[in-house]
Amino acid sequence: MPTSRPEDPSSTPGPTPSSLTIVLPAYNEARRIGPALDELFAYLHGRPDDGLPARVEVMVVDDGSAAATADIVAARPEAATGALHLLRVPHAGKGAAVKSGMLNATGDLVVFADADMATPPSELPKLVAALAAAEVALGSRIQPDGSDMRASQPRYRRFLGGMFHLLASWWVVGDVKDTQCGFKGFTREAAHDLFGRQKVTSIVFDVELIHLARRRGYGLAVVPIRWEDRRGSRMRPGALLALRVAWDLFRIPLLHRDVRRRR
Repeated sequence: MPTSRPEDPSSTPGPTPSSLTIVLPAYNEARRIGPALDELFAYLHGRPDDGLPARVEVMVVDDGSAAATADIVAARPEAATGALHLLRVPHAGKGAAVKSGMLNATGDLVVFADADMATPPSELPKLVAALAAAEVALGSRIQPDGSDMRASQPRYRRFLGGMFHLLASWWVVGDVKDTQCGFKGFTREAAHDLFGRQKVTSIVFDVELIHLARRRGYGLAVVPIRWEDRRGSRMRPGALLALRVAWDLFRIPLLHRDVRRRR
């Protein structure tokens, strides 16, 4: 069974990528960043011939955290070898942190993932394989059989997610069923183009990127992945967050009404 569904099968594959940058946004992750990097580098050091590019580097974007998060990253042995980079930015939210990392990435391919490794590193080859035929690969927690790995989330999270999807699909992204999966891959050209145009820094930034990718005519692949609900999210549902999300969703098409397809 195929692991990806290209939206634009006419996309022309580019040269074979030789490098991959993995971007991890982190805000006050002193408790989780160490174990997450242990898991990631254990996979990267011990992986078989899994189709990943020969050179893989990890970039942790410290989103204005307390000192401990950055200190843990900087003290790791991988930082001395160049396999791990630390980028510090002022606190401005996950969307802004991911944007900074993606625009500073130098890999031929660029993936951003959640710092808690909710999607295990062994899923990376799926995104890389999809990027052989598309410029943007969207991890999806919805499986080919229709099952949804988000079913393990608390009921209120699933309800809010359902309401969000209804609004986002109607107004912004169409039939993409899982816009918020924190596991997405891009060619470097697509990453620098799309994130260079990104204006939204809230949790809605994923929706903006998908909207931009379609406006620009990039080939999209939807890639079912494994995912685990690892508790510890700092998102606190409430009236102010709901208003911010609704406002950002409403303005995305307006912000980019002049964006044109690539030639």
